[in-house]
Amino acid sequence: MTALKCFHCGEPADGEPQITLELDGRTQHFCCRGCQAVCETIRGEGLSGFYDIRTESAVTPRQLSGSELDRIRELDHPLVQQAFVSPVKGGEEAQLLIGGITCAACIWLLENHMKKQPGVLSFTVNHTTQRARLVWAQDQSRLSDLLIAIHELGYTARPYQPDEAEQALRSEHRSMLIRLVLAGIGSFQSMMLAFPLYFEMVNDLSPEFVSFFRWFSLLIATPVVFYSARPFFSNAWRDLKSRHLTMDVPVAIAIGLAYAASAWVTAFGGEEVYFESVCMFTFFLLLGRYIEVQARFRAGLTGNALAGFQPTVATRVQGEQVEVVPAHAIKPGDVIRIRPGETLPIDGEIVHGQSTLNEAALTGEYLPETRMPGDTVHAGSINGENPLDVRVVRAGSQTRLSGIMRVLDRVQAEKPPVALMADRIAGKFVARVLILAPVVWLGWWLAGADNAFDITLSVLVVTCPCALSLATPTAITAATVKLRRLGFLPTRGHTLESMNTIDTVVFDKTGTLTRGELSLVGVKVVGHMDESACLKLAAGLEQHSEHPIARVFHNRASSAVGQVTNHLGGGLSGKLGDQQLYIGHKDFVESCVNLPAPASPGYQGMEIWLASEREWLACFSLDDQPRHDAASAIHSLEGLGIRTLLLSGDRSDHVSQVARAVGIEEAIGQASPEQKLEVLKQLTGEGHKVMMVGDGLNDLPSMAGAGISVAMGSAADLTQLHADAVLLNGQLIQLVEALKTSRLTRRVIRQNLMWALVYNVCALPLAAAGMVPPWLAAIGMSLSSLVVVLNALRLGRTAARPTNRAGTTVGAQAVS
Repeated sequence: MTALKCFHCGEPADGEPQITLELDGRTQHFCCRGCQAVCETIRGEGLSGFYDIRTESAVTPRQLSGSELDRIRELDHPLVQQAFVSPVKGGEEAQLLIGGITCAACIWLLENHMKKQPGVLSFTVNHTTQRARLVWAQDQSRLSDLLIAIHELGYTARPYQPDEAEQALRSEHRSMLIRLVLAGIGSFQSMMLAFPLYFEMVNDLSPEFVSFFRWFSLLIATPVVFYSARPFFSNAWRDLKSRHLTMDVPVAIAIGLAYAASAWVTAFGGEEVYFESVCMFTFFLLLGRYIEVQARFRAGLTGNALAGFQPTVATRVQGEQVEVVPAHAIKPGDVIRIRPGETLPIDGEIVHGQSTLNEAALTGEYLPETRMPGDTVHAGSINGENPLDVRVVRAGSQTRLSGIMRVLDRVQAEKPPVALMADRIAGKFVARVLILAPVVWLGWWLAGADNAFDITLSVLVVTCPCALSLATPTAITAATVKLRRLGFLPTRGHTLESMNTIDTVVFDKTGTLTRGELSLVGVKVVGHMDESACLKLAAGLEQHSEHPIARVFHNRASSAVGQVTNHLGGGLSGKLGDQQLYIGHKDFVESCVNLPAPASPGYQGMEIWLASEREWLACFSLDDQPRHDAASAIHSLEGLGIRTLLLSGDRSDHVSQVARAVGIEEAIGQASPEQKLEVLKQLTGEGHKVMMVGDGLNDLPSMAGAGISVAMGSAADLTQLHADAVLLNGQLIQLVEALKTSRLTRRVIRQNLMWALVYNVCALPLAAAGMVPPWLAAIGMSLSSLVVVLNALRLGRTAARPTNRAGTTVGAQAVS
């Protein structure tokens, strides 16, 4: 009697009384009430297609204990959610690690099941990393209820922690290495037995010896096929069930046919065995994939490279007490101490101390920046020389570094059109190879060839489209990581591909081409004091104000001015000894001193006047200066054949002045957001591919109308959220590097695709003509894949950094 198996999980269903369910007119048996309940849930939601497309048995559901339910309910607490939940448009987003996934059908079931839960806006699972992105509305459902819904299907869900993911990655890496070593040992041993026969190094072997060699080769090849090559078989079965052909299908067929035919010949007699080809094919294919994974890992493509910048503990300061606490226990308003060499776990503001911070993890700027009290600092920055006390502004998933990690996860999960095209080509190629292989065998068999099977194996192996499938994703991923290191963060999957078509770049002015802050550009002394004395008096007055104008004077030497009064909309007044002083707009100062005003020096920008009660002293000219690299960036863009245009809402004369200073010939001022959008539509209508670079909320309409939109790192959250890329470090010269990288990426992808296609087109007829033995086909296919990977990794080389950092700004807003 055949033992009954559970319809859901495949475990023995021999319990008494039997647990059954009528499904489509048939009685199905279950091992437990849990599997029966899960099956009823799946059918009740109309998701019974899961049982048709799954390639592995489902996990057995387990009822949660009281303590496990309590731990899940604890995840509803706001303080706990700070570590892994972040607000997004329309709801909250959580990064989860899913356990129990056995095949692609599990992901299909989970995603469709969760979409039916109340409040769920989005739920996606990455099969490779088994990470899930959940977006839900908190007013409609609690997070714990949604996690319990996952557990009810037999899977597990817990907050994603980078260290756990790193352990899982290392475990997978170790498993791959063991498979590779086993296949390598099998290859060497089988070759030792096969080569003497191949090259007739040994003569007059008795049939018993030949039979012994074959049985010994079978013993060696069996663990290689059933352990080392197992991922190829499971992936191929998954692909066939889902009707999506990939390179694993011909690989699995070739290995399976060669092993089965060799085992048959060994047991029942025949001419040829292919154990050495099976082992070598498996070894070289695993070696190619191992080298690819290692190269990508070194390039920081695992998704955890940035997570390593976030420490797990912090030193909290409360009055005179100092205590070490978990990083997730830090909340806004706390003060933490960062010692030299430590990494900031939060975004905050320095309240005490001065030091240099290495912010390369965030901005790509490799030289340390000096930070002092009042400056904003970010998680992931490494403290240099001196201790810093920092007041927490954002912690956990709200930090800017966490935002960057979420963006990278999203970008790497999206497939650009060129990658989808390569997948389609690979799928069609596999389908045609599967049709061609039996035709080749039939032709050689009818021709009476003894090696028809060998030739068919070579066709299957040599035409495996590994290189074709790797050509695009490896190049795009390497280029994306390079750009992030330079401080240019793509936030959409299509960004890198679309940038190579750009022929026009439109800039906003304030905060984009200019630094977005006032600076002192000129001093005109009109009284008896010298320039240095006037600046000290001005700084002494402005120390008592937080107005943007006052900040220009804050870091200068100052006189001890007292009794300072702030005159709203006019300026400041104060006393130094018995001398009454005034600073502010010309009309305000003139009304205070009752003295004839001197003539304006005619500076561009804003004029701020200083006077005493007895005389006018000086005129200070303030202006928003162009960024230090703006002119060189514009010059480099024009060198690439890219047209530049300045489009701003500021007054036309100032816009023209900035345009001349940076080398832009076309400038439009006093443009409303609607007019900016019209200009972009006109450019697009003329056939131009436009990139818009801006930083303000008023730039959103025009950025939406551009082919590619880039937000500055200092832009508001909403602006960054709607942009296709973010210039984290504010260095405009990196726009040039981004466009160059995009063009190089397109060139590398074309080279990879051309190489993959030429290789397959050339190798196929050679293999079909019987000129390529199976073992050489395995080597050729692996080398073809390796060429593609190494060519793509050239994109990861980082260009030389600019050494002039004057004016470099660091955005203080989070990337959401």
